[in-house]
This record gives sequence, structure tokens and C-alpha cells, in this order.
Amino acid sequence: MALLIGTSGWQYRSWRENFYPDRLPQARWLEHYAARFQTVEVNNAFYRLPEARTFADWARRTPDDFVVAVKMSRYLTHVRRLREPAEPVQLFLSRARQLGSKLGPVLLQLPPTLRADTRALAATLGCFPSAVRVAVELRHESWFADETAELLADHGAALCLADGPRLRTPLWRTADWAYLRLHEGRATPKPCYGRAALSGWARRLADIWGPDADAFAFFNNDERCCAVRDATVLARTAPRAGLRPTRVPKTSEVRVS
Repeated sequence: MALLIGTSGWQYRSWRENFYPDRLPQARWLEHYAARFQTVEVNNAFYRLPEARTFADWARRTPDDFVVAVKMSRYLTHVRRLREPAEPVQLFLSRARQLGSKLGPVLLQLPPTLRADTRALAATLGCFPSAVRVAVELRHESWFADETAELLADHGAALCLADGPRLRTPLWRTADWAYLRLHEGRATPKPCYGRAALSGWARRLADIWGPDADAFAFFNNDERCCAVRDATVLARTAPRAGLRPTRVPKTSEVRVS
């Protein structure tokens, strides 16, 4: 299994000196990041959808093998709450497609207050072309039913496996690829993950998806630079589960504050 490891964003001021050299201009952080990771999840697209030229600029500044997962705008998921999805999906894709071959999965993160509405989710998923991978992060327990799993599978959409202190999703395989978001670990210093927890996730991915699938793993615990450090730990432990991790920084390039 190819395990693409990255973080949820790269523009964190607390990463200066911990990951980014002190004298490196912030305008060059993406190049520094992309030389050390093969993938990133663009989390801030959720708050404000970037212009098409921004996506094109990211494509220009990153290596040929780079993959960009993009979080869907909250206008669809949190404002419209999946109602009338065609226009927001079309707008989102018209801009995100400027990434070209570097466009990876699209993440739909639903509000924790949105109860299960499979008809609305089916209509939303139906707006995406089959060539675009879609992962869905469900955060209300009413979604965790067989009907939801069947719906995701019918559309080839992956259930986003979300790990955090407030809600852990079921381990459903609804697509032939996997999407994992690691929100907050329980190790010291907080919010870092421990080696045992990350080894456990590597084994779960290997056991459920097998050797031929792709899996994406993104660390969203950006504080103290834990996300970058934990990515390097996951990459070191993954081969023991038979996974093939993509590039990560050298241990000497990362410091947790």
C-alpha cells in the first residue's frame, strides 16, 4: 500500500525555526514543504475558497509528483448544509482543477450538528465527476449506519477516518482507497501522537485495505509542530505493516517546542 503522508496545511507561524529555517521567507514555505512531503491537505479552502490563480500557482511551485487534497468550502457544508449543491461544487471544481494532475481528494467535512440526511449527501456526491476522489468526514453519530456506508460505497467515496478526543469514526471501507485525518494525540507534549498509536493506525490501514490500495494520512495537530514530527514517526513505523510511505522530513529537520 502506498501511504501518502502530509499535514493539514503548511502556513503555521509556530513552525518557524521548528521546521522552517528562521531566515526563509514565508513566501517560500510551500517550496520547502513540498521538497520534504509529497502531499498536503489545504485546510484553509474551507474558510475561504482560493481564486483559480492561487491553485495554479501552487501547481507551478511544487514538484511533479506532488498531490494536493482540498477541503470543500464551508459554504456548501455548513451554510447550505448540503442543500442545492450543484453550484458550489461547480465553482469549487472550476478553481481547484487549476492544480491539474496534482489535484488529489476533495474532503467534505460535515458539521457536528448536521444529522444524517442521506438524500442530501447523495445529491452532493452526484455532483462530482467519477474522476475526482471524494472523502466525507461525518461528525454526527446519526450518520454511522449501514445506509450511509452503502451510499458512500455506491459513489466510490471514502469515509474519512477521523481520530480525535471527541469522536472516532467507524472503520468502514467504502472505497478502494483510504483517507485518514489525525486531529489530536494523547502523548506528551500535547497534541502529539505516540509511536504506539501511529503504529496501530498503520496496521489498521494495512489490514482493511490490503497491499494494492492508496491511503492518505494527514496530521491536523499543528500546534508545537507536532504534525510534522508525527508524520516522520508514522513514516518510520509504516513499513513494518507493509506500507510504502512517501517522503517526509528528516528527523533532524523537525523540532517540537
